[in-house]
This record gives sequence, C-alpha cells and structure tokens, in this order.
Amino acid sequence: MTRIQFPLIAACVLLSGTAFAAGYTGPNGEAAKPAPTTQVTTVKAAKEAADDTPAVLEGTIIKRLHGEHYEFKDATGSMQVEIDHEDWPQGVDVSEKTKVRLTGEVDHERKGVEIDVDRVEVLQ
Repeated sequence: MTRIQFPLIAACVLLSGTAFAAGYTGPNGEAAKPAPTTQVTTVKAAKEAADDTPAVLEGTIIKRLHGEHYEFKDATGSMQVEIDHEDWPQGVDVSEKTKVRLTGEVDHERKGVEIDVDRVEVLQ
C-alpha cells in the first residue's frame, strides 16, 4: 500500500504547485500584464503606449523606409509603421499627400516603437 500512496501524494503535490503558479501576479506573471482597454489616436500617444495597445491614426505616409516599413506623420509627430503588402487598399494609389487612417496596434521592437498596421483606409 505504501508503494501506491507515494505516487499519489507526489502527484497531488505537483498538481497543487502548478495551480499556485498559474495564479502568480508578481513580475512577469500573467496578471501583471493587463490587456489594453483603450486605443491611441495620435503618434505622440502611440509612442508612450504599452505594447499591443490598439491604435487608429489619421495622417499621411510620408516615405517608404525599407521593405514593409514606412514613416507616418500626423499633427503630433512621426513614427515608423509596418504595413504588410496585403493590407494596402486595392486599386488605390497612396502618396505622401494622401490622407489615410491606419488601424493596428502598438508594437515595441528592439529598435523602438512602431505601429503594426492591420488596415489602411484612404480618407481623400
């Protein structure tokens, strides 16, 4: 009977430790990183926002930097945005004079903060 009880006790101890770890709320814990509930609407606010914060920005894309990375500008400043090829509006040309609305989320990268764009809408 002792041989059967020991594995059962060990399993209970291990499983209870897993349950306690799942409720950890300190540094790097799941509860320590709440999901953003508000969205940013300016470049200035986006630069100060937490990672994964929803963003809807209106302004102009002033130049292509490299690959899928562009510089976006609004009345509060400019920042880098990443726009995948499939996220551009179909059949519409966009230049540095075209006013657009970018919908995406704040993305903290090693090189700085950018917007990972999910949708580009032409406003003009």
